[in-house]
Amino acid sequence: MIAAIIPAFRAAATIEAVITGTRGVLGSVLVVDDGSPDETGVRAAAAGAEVLRLEPNQGKGAALAAGMRLLAGRGVTHALTLDADGQHLPSEIPLLLAASDADPSAIVVGIRQKQGFAIRRAARVGNWVADRAMRWIAGRPVPDTQSGFRVYPVAATLALGVRGTRYDFETEVLLRAARQGVPLVGVPVAVHYPPIAERVSHYRPWVDTLRIIRTVLRLLLAGPRAPGTPVGA
Repeated sequence: MIAAIIPAFRAAATIEAVITGTRGVLGSVLVVDDGSPDETGVRAAAAGAEVLRLEPNQGKGAALAAGMRLLAGRGVTHALTLDADGQHLPSEIPLLLAASDADPSAIVVGIRQKQGFAIRRAARVGNWVADRAMRWIAGRPVPDTQSGFRVYPVAATLALGVRGTRYDFETEVLLRAARQGVPLVGVPVAVHYPPIAERVSHYRPWVDTLRIIRTVLRLLLAGPRAPGTPVGA
């Protein structure tokens, strides 16, 4: 059983199109409205999604964890996650689902094909640092550490003990998974980036990149974690 989770913050302009496209592939869509001051939640509900409201804003990682805990309580085994800004294309969802069906124990990551798109230099640096640090610590290549387009096995992910509550969640979950033997599968996917001047992102390249580096160092120094600790513990 699989459902979609869309963490959303100030996404009123884009959320309806993302939900409509996703529901064309997956019938069950949960939007986690992370304390948005606009009409994100109202428009998400109008588009046919279930809406879980967090108050106040807690961060993307906290929103993902809250969504997974809710789905786990309903017996949902897998969660497909995608961003609310329209970057991830619902037409690519079947590629991730096929990879998940082939190995239900794996975390499947959509590797964003960015050729032809202008990417802010700070964002490129942040992704480069996260990817290289992860490869060094995990001891093997780790797929697109900042891609939010993924399929998670819900119970196994919640058991990893991820502590990051913002963009560091997506890096930390892969590192913990790699260290604990959870398979990681990368699937190349097309994405959409509007021109830089029109692009809306809540990722703060320097602040969030430093948070990711801090998380990586904390895990490196902490050593092995006792299994079974829930997310957010």
